[in-house]
Amino acid sequence: MINLQILKFRLNRSGKKAIYIQIADEIIGCIKKGVLKAGETLPGTRLIATALNVNRNTVVQALDVLITEGWLISEERKKTYISDKIHISQSPDKKIVRIKKKEVYGQGLLFFDDGLPDTQSTPMVELARAYRRIFSRKSRWQIMNLASEFGDEKFRETISNMLNHNRGMQTFASEVCVTRGSQMALFLTAHCLLKRGDIVLVENPGYRPAWNTFKHAQANLIPVPVDNEGIDVDLIEEILLKQSVKAIYLTPHHQYPTTVTLSLTRRLKLIELSNRFGFTIIEDDYDNEYHFGQRPVMPISSHEGVHNYVYIGTLSKLIAPAIRIGYIVSSPQFIAAIGELRKIIDLQGDTIMEQSILDLMQSGDIRRHQKRMLIYYQEKRDLFASLLDTYLNDKVTYSKPDGGLAFWVKPVEKIDLFKLQEKANLELVSFYTPDRFSFGNPICGFRIGYASLPETTIEKGLRTLGKLL
Repeated sequence: MINLQILKFRLNRSGKKAIYIQIADEIIGCIKKGVLKAGETLPGTRLIATALNVNRNTVVQALDVLITEGWLISEERKKTYISDKIHISQSPDKKIVRIKKKEVYGQGLLFFDDGLPDTQSTPMVELARAYRRIFSRKSRWQIMNLASEFGDEKFRETISNMLNHNRGMQTFASEVCVTRGSQMALFLTAHCLLKRGDIVLVENPGYRPAWNTFKHAQANLIPVPVDNEGIDVDLIEEILLKQSVKAIYLTPHHQYPTTVTLSLTRRLKLIELSNRFGFTIIEDDYDNEYHFGQRPVMPISSHEGVHNYVYIGTLSKLIAPAIRIGYIVSSPQFIAAIGELRKIIDLQGDTIMEQSILDLMQSGDIRRHQKRMLIYYQEKRDLFASLLDTYLNDKVTYSKPDGGLAFWVKPVEKIDLFKLQEKANLELVSFYTPDRFSFGNPICGFRIGYASLPETTIEKGLRTLGKLL
């Protein structure tokens, strides 16, 4: 049994961070430092609540977070103890360096995309207002000059602060490069990191545009299967023991396309393998903003023990697909190389758009928009799940995602999804076939985005698919 004295944390009761999150983070810190060891049993929630002088429900919330994220294991009506399935890599002292298929569209066609946001909800008024504020400044002429290839300095600082505050990372502006969307970020990363013949491991099913980017850099790809805990890290280890791997590309928060979250056990083992074998983890966190639980799972790149990583994010999902704002986070040395390559294809980013988004972030408009959209999309997700149960019950299986803007749906019976799409097209309904996500033989499943379509349209589309199935 863990000594209660260890759990007497100092809590900031007037701070912005919720008390239960503070308790969860303190326990995680103790596990990482080795103060709390694998297999040790926690005292009862009432005893912890008394020791911390908080409500018992607050402690229950904190433990629920830790159980969900994999730090604790709970045996119902028996005990809750520190997980013995995780391995913590020791973090060395860091020296901080600062250096300056054909898509189907048509008139009247109901198309299920793969998770685009609702453009009708784009904060157009706020964005237009931000533009007006920028052009009304006395120094407005400055934005017409050439700017840095890394992006606006204040914008980079704001993104760095956002990542540190919301995603548990420890970044500086010198470690951030703003890009025209995440696809440019992938292209720059691939061509700065890889050379002909380098091996890159990728998820299967996975994100084909990233595969194409790595192939363009003349890398060789090895697919690794995904299950309900994410990418198969044990198989990755087997591959590493046989051949040299340069990088692994993955979408661990909500895996594309299956929406599963990479488990804590596998995250920590992947970090340990990266440190041992020296390959780079390319983490594409394409929809971090959309999570419906108590808090999102922190990025792999936020873990203290990770040495070799490239973190890619985007604001396009939050605002609108046409707003091409992405970013790369990595070591200052790698970001410097990114900047040199970026100058060859694009001297600078969209300075005026960067200034506008910065204005929205500083004014709080982005934060308020995100809160509105989280409520809106969560309600839409729940409706989509109920419609699946109504029209496709016993015909498909799915897990309701805890975030993101799409579902991964698998037919119960073996079915030719290409023929299903052909039949659906005759009814003016369509969706992406499995070849969009599959490496090699098509996987029997399809990704359906729910966010961009009106509710009545969603119901019509699912009713049609249910009839055809």
